[in-house]
Amino acid sequence: MTKFLLSLHVLAAIVAVGPVTVAASMFPAAVRRVPVGVPVGGGGGNGGGADAGDVRTVRLLHRICRVYAGLGIAVPVLGFATAASMGVLSDAWLITSVTLTAVAAGLLAAFVLPGQEELLHELAEGQPVERAHTVRLALFTGLFNLLWATVTVLMIVRPGSTTGA
Repeated sequence: MTKFLLSLHVLAAIVAVGPVTVAASMFPAAVRRVPVGVPVGGGGGNGGGADAGDVRTVRLLHRICRVYAGLGIAVPVLGFATAASMGVLSDAWLITSVTLTAVAAGLLAAFVLPGQEELLHELAEGQPVERAHTVRLALFTGLFNLLWATVTVLMIVRPGSTTGA
């Protein structure tokens, strides 16, 4: 049962967290490519040129982040089930991983997703997007990604592991 839970946990991390890290990383640059005055909320007609494509890309990246962030709840749920079946709930590496995961989720919920929504709102209003806003969003996104990379390394290295690796 442990191997099954671990497999589900790893698959959930790949399928849910992977798209968020990639889409969130692409978002600030995609926003910068949207020309000023191109509305975000427009219809999905056929006649859209490159400008409309840029706007659709920004909206799609945000939707990927929102949807897959919700699906990402499966990662810690399956992780706790796996850890319980392995008897490692009190191990320091796991507690550290859980803490870093909580911080990453907090960054995503408090800064990355709201930052994306703020930039989408600015685009919808036809306002020019200040580079400082995209830089700040990129900073929080980078921290989010760094935390997930650290958690991934901890999950593989697992200090005190009996796997011999």
